[in-house]
Formats: sequence, structure tokens, C-alpha cells
Amino acid sequence: MGKISEMAEAVKDLRNTAAVLNEIADWLAMEFSTAGDEETAQEETPAPSLEQVRAILADKSRDGLTGQIRELLRKYGADRLSEVDPMHYRDLIREAEDLHNG
Repeated sequence: MGKISEMAEAVKDLRNTAAVLNEIADWLAMEFSTAGDEETAQEETPAPSLEQVRAILADKSRDGLTGQIRELLRKYGADRLSEVDPMHYRDLIREAEDLHNG
């Protein structure tokens, strides 16, 4: 085999290797981007407003869960919703949605 044929074969092998590496990189990027999407989705979603939290808690209160809502507010160091730090609104909503009568 001549030098030109050997060089052509080496270039072909390098291109094949590059294609395989590209496929691996694409797969890794896809795997890690979907894991990151779950983490950043919550960060990108705007925090609920006081009015939104108030509406959810009012619905729960009408369902007969007023006492449990008061306990939940105390858990966040407040006697009334307006005293709860807005950074806790998401968690407060999550816990309020888990409240059940009975």
C-alpha cells in the first residue's frame, strides 16, 4: 500500500472516530440537559403572588381546614399570611394542597 492510500485510510479512520465521539457527546448532552431541566424548571417559574396563595388557602379554609391552615402558617413563623416570607409561598402551597379533611 502506498503512502497516499495509507493517509487516506488514516483520514477515514479519524472521521469515523470523530463521528462516534460526536454521537457520544450528543447523548451525554441530552442526558444531562433533561436532568437539569427538572432542576431549573422550578427556578424559572415565577414565585406565586400573595393573592394566589391567599386564594388557595381560602379554598382550603372553605373546605373546613381552617385550623390546619393556621398551624401551617405558624410553621412558617406567622399568624397571618401577610407575615409569611414570600420565599416560602411555593412550599406553603405545596403543603396546603396536601391537607385533607378528616
